[in-house]
Amino acid sequence: MKSVNRILLSCLVGLGVGLGVASVRGDDNYENNPATTPMNRDVPRHKEFLAIAKKGGVEVLFLGDSITHGWEGQKAWKEYFEPLKAANFGIGSDETGHVLWRLTEGKELEGISPKVVVLTIGTNNTWRDSAPQIAQGIKVIVKTIQEKSPRTKVLVLGIFPRGEIADTPMRQNLANINRIVAKLDDGKTVKYLDIGPKFLEKDGSLSKTIMPDFLHLSPRGYEIWAESITPTLKEMLK
Repeated sequence: MKSVNRILLSCLVGLGVGLGVASVRGDDNYENNPATTPMNRDVPRHKEFLAIAKKGGVEVLFLGDSITHGWEGQKAWKEYFEPLKAANFGIGSDETGHVLWRLTEGKELEGISPKVVVLTIGTNNTWRDSAPQIAQGIKVIVKTIQEKSPRTKVLVLGIFPRGEIADTPMRQNLANINRIVAKLDDGKTVKYLDIGPKFLEKDGSLSKTIMPDFLHLSPRGYEIWAESITPTLKEMLK
């Protein structure tokens, strides 16, 4: 029953947000926004990140949830990103608030100053938060990265499509979030890139070949991800 309620909430959020797309606010005081509230999770993986940061030498940092976590063991990671001295700070089920906690109280950026952070976050917020709330959460994460590591550029990826069929309330909600988040691109230190269409079939559907559960990527999905961002990433590393 809990999972059914969660699905219903996701649909309601998608329908509600579809009525209007707000811009990212200029201020950072988004009252009563769970997406901008740091949330602690006692995850042993976080402690592993601290050990990686303590060693230093990270030039590219992938930051996000289970979709980022899934880079572990991927052939594409070894081929494309290991040569760039990349680290994977993805934790399954993370929302924007969890990433905020990891960057602030969790101190995951202490000891490292990556040239580029690749940020993929927000899909786990959709069961509860509106598009403007989620976009604001992503904005605060970007700002926090810049405050903690002023020389770091941020590559913000649009939230990937999910669900097998095109034009569902969830897909519309994700599109609304991405339209708002795209405004974070300043042409200098923050770059927005939406590679979602590269995962889709011609009719807008998702195949199990790319996303077996219509959310998480297959090895071929990770290859597409790597191929799609590498030119932009290398340009940002110059």
